[in-house]
Order: sequence, then C-alpha cells, then structure tokens
Amino acid sequence: MANGGAQAGTQGCTLLLAGCGKMGGAMLDGWLKAGIASSVAVVEPSGLPESLRGNPAVVLASGPDAVPAGFAPDVVVLAVKPQVMDSVLPAYRALVRPGTVFLSVAAGKTIASFESALGEGAAIVRSMPNTPAAIGRGMTVAVGNPVVTEAQKTLCDSLLRAVGDVAWVEDESLLDAVTAVSGSGPAYVFLMVEAMAKAGEAAGLPAELAMRLARATVAGAGELLHQSPTAAADLRKAVTSPNGTTQAALDVLMAGDGLQPLFDRAIAAAANRSRELAK
Repeated sequence: MANGGAQAGTQGCTLLLAGCGKMGGAMLDGWLKAGIASSVAVVEPSGLPESLRGNPAVVLASGPDAVPAGFAPDVVVLAVKPQVMDSVLPAYRALVRPGTVFLSVAAGKTIASFESALGEGAAIVRSMPNTPAAIGRGMTVAVGNPVVTEAQKTLCDSLLRAVGDVAWVEDESLLDAVTAVSGSGPAYVFLMVEAMAKAGEAAGLPAELAMRLARATVAGAGELLHQSPTAAADLRKAVTSPNGTTQAALDVLMAGDGLQPLFDRAIAAAANRSRELAK
C-alpha cells in the first residue's frame, strides 16, 4: 500500500454510506457509538432506520450527487447488495480523489471490479464481515489495493473494528475461503443448533426443551471460546472424560466419515461458489 496520501484520523471522520440495511445500519450504529464518525451522509432508498432519525450527525442523501454542499467524505462505505453493486458504482466515480478511500462490505465483488467501475486511481478496501457484526461481535477480513495509504488502512480498520474483530491479508484470493469460513459460518452454527435440537427430540426430549438446551449450549460454549485463551481442541478435551458420554458422541463426530470431511466439503463448496460469483 502507498505510504503517502490523506492522513484522515480515526476519530471524527466524514463518511458516505451507500446502503443502510442490516449490515450497513449495524456498522453505522457502531461508528456513532465509538465516536469514529462525525458526519455521515447515507444513501438508502428506504430511508434511515428509526434509531438513526433525528441524529444530527446523520443526513439522508438521495444519491452520491446529492450529498451536502462541500461534503468530501474520507470514506465511501459500499454496503449495497452485491447484485446491484455494478449498477450503482458508476455514480460514485465522481467522488474518487486522493483523500477518499472506498470500503466495500459486499460479498464476491473483487477489487478489480471496483477499479473497473471507479478507475484505477481509486483507493479500495475489500472486506468480508459476518452477521454477528449486528451485535458488535463480527469477524471481518480485509485487503486493500496498492493505492490505499497506511492512514486509510488504519481508518478502515477502525471502522471495521467498531463491530468486531478484524484481520488483514495481502492475497485477495483468500477472501473466497474467508467467505466460506466466517462469512457464511454463522449459518453453519445455526444449523448445528437445529440439528442438536432435532437429535434431542429423537432422544426423547420435548421439542421446546431440546431447542432451549441446544441454543443455550452453543451460545455458552461460544462465549467460553471467546473469553478463554485456551485452544478449541483443549477446551474440547477438558469436557471429554475417557470412556464417558462425551467421548461416545465424539467417536461418532470424529470418525473418518464424521464432521471433518463433511466440513471440508461444505467449505470447499462455499469457496467455489464465491469464486463463481466473482466472475
């Protein structure tokens, strides 16, 4: 990444947010609470979420050409759905300047596609967050093009970190696997809760109790994993008594045809689909 360019601070930056749905809205809420954004112009056809109406730091714009007079955003956050990204990007080309970085949170849209629409001089950061960002517990992986300065990377990192953890990579192709693991990952966990509850029912539990047990167990185990520095494998072993009930279940889940090969196939399928969507 470039070393020069705009030196936007990580506090009080100006933003243009294109798309204020669940992800965009959650991120904006995090930025405002953290004091990162001092002024935000939001482009959202359905209007501002109720929680943001009346906030003096937020103004609704009808499009990138209808932002407040003199408004030159430090960051343009692209949070529209991937399916409509190509149709809305050309209007943002006029905002390309050395002091502005474009931060995408759209799945499957490559840096090359943004450069094609905005011009090769645009500073672009592509990121892949996940839905726990809505409660400030997201996991995001990001990569920037060579135009992005260190100051802009720091700014984007602050914006992404306001809703969870952040990791940066140099190889953009890794985002296909990132999408498969963390981007789509929450759905796998929710499916596991469904499967545990159904198995509990099959073992004789009432449906409501089985679901309550599965939800609480996964949520509690996740929080333990979040708070503990202990490796996941060691946490698993701590629950497992030799020849006990947990060991009996793990003998099934860890068998040659158990959970690992199933996850290998699932992650590979998701990563392949991410590559297809990027074409």
